[in-house]
Amino acid sequence: MSENTSKRCRRIVIKIGSSSLTHEQTGGLNFTKMEKMVRELCDLQNQGMDVCLVSSGAIAVGRQSIGMKERPSDISTKQACAAVGQAKLMMTYQKLFGEYNHAAGQVLITKNTMINPVSRNNAKNTFDELFHLGVIPIVNENDTVSTYEMQFGDNDTLSALVASLIGADMLILLSDIDGLYTDDPHKNPKAQLIREVSTLDEKIYEMAKGSTGSNVGTGGMATKLTAAKIATFSGADMIIANGNDVSVLHQIFEGEDYTGTLFHANSNPNFRLADFIMESIG
Repeated sequence: MSENTSKRCRRIVIKIGSSSLTHEQTGGLNFTKMEKMVRELCDLQNQGMDVCLVSSGAIAVGRQSIGMKERPSDISTKQACAAVGQAKLMMTYQKLFGEYNHAAGQVLITKNTMINPVSRNNAKNTFDELFHLGVIPIVNENDTVSTYEMQFGDNDTLSALVASLIGADMLILLSDIDGLYTDDPHKNPKAQLIREVSTLDEKIYEMAKGSTGSNVGTGGMATKLTAAKIATFSGADMIIANGNDVSVLHQIFEGEDYTGTLFHANSNPNFRLADFIMESIG
């Protein structure tokens, strides 16, 4: 991303997935990575940006705390894991942000929050006030009462909905892949990374793969392109970058070279957030 583009970003949303927050072998939280990410977010806020974090991981953390080795398949067990994991995850974030004298606030969202105009407006007002108070919102789907996690796709779509709701300038998806490739890089060694996408068209959508190699996440490239549609149509740039090294965040905003895919904002005046949710999620 060019330096001029990064300087225009005053409000940003960063999404990090479950596989980027936990250790692959055990499913336990990767505290070293979380601490580095929190430091990056605090530094971005210190530069004058409104920063919002959409964090997956509640189910993964809950299942690890309870002692489950495999990701649960039934809804009720997932929700029970989320109830345990969300509290532990937020406690960890509060402690880490507090180390840098920053405050974090929890925002749990369901589909109905977005489609009901009163709830949607109340949510937007809450975000605006949190930013005004210098608080960093930490967002997740309310997994304990909602059953739409699969449709939200490991929070890829949810993060784009939040970016649209709050009028963000930039959405960054920290994933377990470098960006959008011409083909699945796990299967095709000749697949090439696409550095920039100016317009989402059928050729781009055909490159999406609906699978993920992680046993803790639920999002694939298809959900990331859905997020790109929501974000860019709402007037925000979007970047897919590898969350393995969270220092990619300051590389992006300092105009340094980084590995990832930038989707340019392409504001669509006919795009309506509530209509999109009803048509795509139901």
